[in-house]
Amino acid sequence: MPTPSLAALPIRRLTLRDRLACADLSEDRGWPREEHKWGFLLSAGKGYGIDAPEGGLLAACVTTEYGPQDRPDLVAIGMVLVAERYARQGVGRRLMRHLVSAMGTTPLTLHATSSGRPLYEELGFKATGRAETVRGHFTAARPESPISTRAATAEDLTGILRLDEAVFGTDRTPLITRLPAFADQLRVAEENGRIIGYAAAWPNMDTQVVGPLIAQDTETAQALLASLAARTDRPLRTDIDVRHEALLSWAKEHGLVSSAFNTVMTYGTPELPGDWTRRFAPLTVAAG
Repeated sequence: MPTPSLAALPIRRLTLRDRLACADLSEDRGWPREEHKWGFLLSAGKGYGIDAPEGGLLAACVTTEYGPQDRPDLVAIGMVLVAERYARQGVGRRLMRHLVSAMGTTPLTLHATSSGRPLYEELGFKATGRAETVRGHFTAARPESPISTRAATAEDLTGILRLDEAVFGTDRTPLITRLPAFADQLRVAEENGRIIGYAAAWPNMDTQVVGPLIAQDTETAQALLASLAARTDRPLRTDIDVRHEALLSWAKEHGLVSSAFNTVMTYGTPELPGDWTRRFAPLTVAAG
């Protein structure tokens, strides 16, 4: 039987059953398999993919919706991947056009690599910021921060959600409520009994990814990052908004080194909602 053209292959919704196929696709493109992250993104958001005629996935991506379920305020797009043997044949463009069309007037955001940015610009996305990936073994801060941090409890969830919505600019309940099961650590910073910041560290291959990192100021962000580092032997990785120069300098002074940059891009809105001064790092760049 003749092989169908790429344009004729349907785009379908992915489910958790596709997690390993998504990991295989990551590996095909030289990315880490990241099965734990794929599972989280497919359960917290929506996946879209194209099946290859010979089996497996030809392409995939995920979206994460924020705000009201029937009328989201913002949609993040991530993990846009095309199998190496189908690269540079318009598949990624077709998948992205499908998403842009399906989301209608809902504002979109994504973190673009240097190789992906030209496509997103062609589709109308605008660069609005940058994030710097730093990673390595964190060396303990001296002296220790006076900011009080502790492990989060179930009773903290309401306060975390309230703070997160104020900082992010829209409701992220479906994402944040999955953090206790997804992350190895979830910690809060307090001041006079009030939560002024929170952060998670979750396993990704051989690292612990720190994110989200939400804090009232740089000193609080430093305290949370140091407290997470003190409780793992793995190297850390986090993606810090480059406008937080003080936190980036401090992290590098304590053993983390720059490994990559991503461009934050938006579509349908001139900038992201919320308060960037308290938003230090995303949960993952794939979820905005």
